[in-house]
Amino acid sequence: MELVEEIKEGVIKGDLGVETKVADLVNKALEEKVPVATILREGLIAGMSVIGERFKKNEVYVPEVLIAARAMKSGTAVLKPLLADSDIEPLGTVVMGTVKGDLHDIGKNLVMMMLEGAGFNVIDAGIDVAPEKFIELAKENNADVIGMSALLTTTMPGMHGTIEAINGSELADKVKTIIGGAPVTQNYADEIGAGGFAPDAASAVDKTKELLGIA
Repeated sequence: MELVEEIKEGVIKGDLGVETKVADLVNKALEEKVPVATILREGLIAGMSVIGERFKKNEVYVPEVLIAARAMKSGTAVLKPLLADSDIEPLGTVVMGTVKGDLHDIGKNLVMMMLEGAGFNVIDAGIDVAPEKFIELAKENNADVIGMSALLTTTMPGMHGTIEAINGSELADKVKTIIGGAPVTQNYADEIGAGGFAPDAASAVDKTKELLGIA
């Protein structure tokens, strides 16, 4: 499985170089009849998991994560047409958005990349998202988790409002919630009844897995 290891290393290095492009390696692996699931899980996702762990330990920073995510996406783009036929189920579906009144999206986008890199199906709700929009997207996509981000203390109440709206809807017992962002704390998550809190993008993956009972 030397090629799969090369794909993993390519993601870790964020390798988009002409000669060892991750997409080229994925194509080569497919030509050699390596199973799609093996390429995805042991190559692309495994590489992104290493980056996630290093990010958590402050061994790499946001630029490296973005480069690795771009390399991974170049590989998944090749696999995409084949995924439907290979019966590979995502770990779960997460709707991610920045709450009403908040226009910041760098943190949200980073969390989305990490979740996708871990094998989740992620729906981008965007910025300035009203509670109704979160609920609508969760219903449309049969989501397992709604993730909310806020960078401003003044927009944090939007998280509370969204959780109240979810609890008052048919999604009450079906969808887990997770919150994060610079001013957000575990205490605040407990106070408003959020299912989980993550201080950074890598921890968000672990917490989402924990919420869904994924080892």
